[in-house]
Amino acid sequence: MALPTSLGGFTVVPVSYSSSSTHYIYVRAHAGSKKAAKNALPDGRTLFMVNIPPDATERELSQLFKHCGTVERVIFDLDTVEPHHEDSDSDEEMEDIPDLTAEPSADDQPRKRRKVVKDDAPKLIPLPSTSLRTLRPAGRSAHLVFLDSSSLQRALSTATKARPWPSIPEEPSGLAHYISLYDSLRPPLDAVREHADSSILVYEHELQKTKQKSKYRKGEAIVDGDGFTLVTRGGAYGKTLGGGVGVASKQFQRSGQTSKRIRNTKKEAKEKKDFYAFQKAEKQRSDLMKLKKRWDEDRAKVEALKASRRFKPY
Repeated sequence: MALPTSLGGFTVVPVSYSSSSTHYIYVRAHAGSKKAAKNALPDGRTLFMVNIPPDATERELSQLFKHCGTVERVIFDLDTVEPHHEDSDSDEEMEDIPDLTAEPSADDQPRKRRKVVKDDAPKLIPLPSTSLRTLRPAGRSAHLVFLDSSSLQRALSTATKARPWPSIPEEPSGLAHYISLYDSLRPPLDAVREHADSSILVYEHELQKTKQKSKYRKGEAIVDGDGFTLVTRGGAYGKTLGGGVGVASKQFQRSGQTSKRIRNTKKEAKEKKDFYAFQKAEKQRSDLMKLKKRWDEDRAKVEALKASRRFKPY
């Protein structure tokens, strides 16, 4: 059964991926209906396409219609269209041309060059990236803008046979796309290590810069919005890091003399009593031996008292 060349006002463009698979794109001339897209999609040069393959790229669509004429640009989905100003480049070029008739002013005099301080900030090493094509939902539309109107007429002519879909080795498609995506999401460990190390260096550098820009600097008083000076406990004489008013140390308040700061040494951890089972057993054994020893001493004392009170008539 032969496929119709046109359907609902659209021209059928068959595209062959292989000898056994064929995809159909439906095209027609674009009729401007939105004022916002009037400049971006000019009438007479824009081709409206429906049923675009999900993995189609601008380069592939440009090569597909390259035989019709020069393709200016490809726009996917009309919602993302931005007005295209053709005179914008010429306006920028005119701005770059200096006005030779103007008189030199005082601001145009040569100034002394300032010393440029080199920032030795560490750079973040990015992870390796792979350029992959963007997958869009099936059945989406696109607009293809030609350089002239004659190219549009050639694109709308009836195709006698299926056109081969252009293949780009730099942008894998099909199963190769998913294999490349899988590999890109799992970079080598060396690259991950370099990225992590550089991230830490950048973070430490930024943290050091924030510390240098801190308000707590020597000789500068810290005043809040209400005009009050921040009072903090500082050195021996009450000098704080931020300057201004400070509270002296307690030792200086008592004696009026300074002393070297003694670092807080960690106290040796004492061994806890009755913590282990053998400690409890030894304690019970020693208590029983002490109790028995005292009982023997008390019994000896009692026997001595009895002997001293015994009646001896002779």
